[in-house]
Amino acid sequence: MTPLDDLEVRTYRKVDLRIVPFLFLCYILAYLDRVNVGFAKLQMLKDLSLSDAAFATGAGIFFIGYFFFEVPSNVLLKKYGARMWIARIMISWGVISACMIFVKGEWSFYAMRFLLGLAEAGFFPGVIFYLTLWYPSQLRSTRTAWFVSAIAVSGVIGNPISGWIMDRLSGALNLAGWQWLFLSEGIPSILVGVWVIFYLESSIEETKWLTAEEKALLAHNLEVEDQHKTEHKLKDAFASGKVWVLCAIYFTLMIGLYGVAFWLPTIVKAFGLKGYLQVGLITAIPYGVAVIGMIFLSHHSDKTGERRLHYVANVVAGAVGLILSGVFASNPVLAIVFLSVGTLGVIGSMPLFWPLPSAFLAGTAAAAGIGIVNSVGNLGGYVGPNIPVWVKRFSSDPSAALYAIAGILLVEAVLTYFFVPRNLRVHVRPVN
Repeated sequence: MTPLDDLEVRTYRKVDLRIVPFLFLCYILAYLDRVNVGFAKLQMLKDLSLSDAAFATGAGIFFIGYFFFEVPSNVLLKKYGARMWIARIMISWGVISACMIFVKGEWSFYAMRFLLGLAEAGFFPGVIFYLTLWYPSQLRSTRTAWFVSAIAVSGVIGNPISGWIMDRLSGALNLAGWQWLFLSEGIPSILVGVWVIFYLESSIEETKWLTAEEKALLAHNLEVEDQHKTEHKLKDAFASGKVWVLCAIYFTLMIGLYGVAFWLPTIVKAFGLKGYLQVGLITAIPYGVAVIGMIFLSHHSDKTGERRLHYVANVVAGAVGLILSGVFASNPVLAIVFLSVGTLGVIGSMPLFWPLPSAFLAGTAAAAGIGIVNSVGNLGGYVGPNIPVWVKRFSSDPSAALYAIAGILLVEAVLTYFFVPRNLRVHVRPVN
């Protein structure tokens, strides 16, 4: 394995500094607008007379809208360019998120969550595809980890901010705390969406901050890698058995992610904490652990070129963490420790997962394949929030939902171990 030469190191560092922090900011806003309903739940259920079942349906229905527009959105991104399409996505979801203040009851809650899913569809897989336009797979896992770590960082930063907003602004201008939450966290998405238009480039060729030599280097590295990929056309993505296996794996991962994300504030509130800010600060801990863990895992995966076993081991650890958090639910300290392990198991697995589709797909097949996996897999986001409601019908144990989610994660680990090809590796060259 030969290391990257000095020109490559300098060039990729320049690309890193230009696009990764900006995409990171965009995804913090995206994920916060998607899951802040879990925090708003602590207040809005009483105000709107919603049941836990209605909340779970509304939280999950986002992913139905997301599913219907995901693949078309990702293909349109490739057709019209990342800059304008990502800007369109961010501005529209920011407007809809802010308009959640007008929700009056169960059906308007469902409608707004469905529309939010339609608006945001295509953003995450679009960015994953966008990274394939700049980085070969040998360098992509760590960059994907930096981007996906926005999920965890949004919890570290967003949960305390959400708690502060609901504590401090509740009642101001005759708006409830949960209404201020949606308004305050929707407007930044609109502003950054406008910024995208002036900041992002849709391709290497459009850049003005790279020299001709640097552009040629980036393009050459991508061309060399694409020669070894076997599936390039749109139909190749739908016909690939690997894509549908990855759909099943990602479906179970999303059950775990959103089963935890939407209910974590409720779990922590049950510890007897007073004030929404305290809840926000405690719920930030599992996300903080996930930030550190996912960067370490992704770096090691990039260094070794191995994806499959890293993924399986982390998912199994996450399942064990959720089980133990349920066992020690009466001990808040231990419960948070093991919830942190469980959160790392789901969030930390995402950057290990996403290099897999682009390891064998290229061109339009890559855009569609990533869109298929993300749209089908994200239907697990409908299932995850509903698991606590469904499990309650069969068990009075308050930890039963955590055990159910843990069992689903173990199924995911088995699928990955036996159905993801052992030879699906990324051959790496270490960066000096």
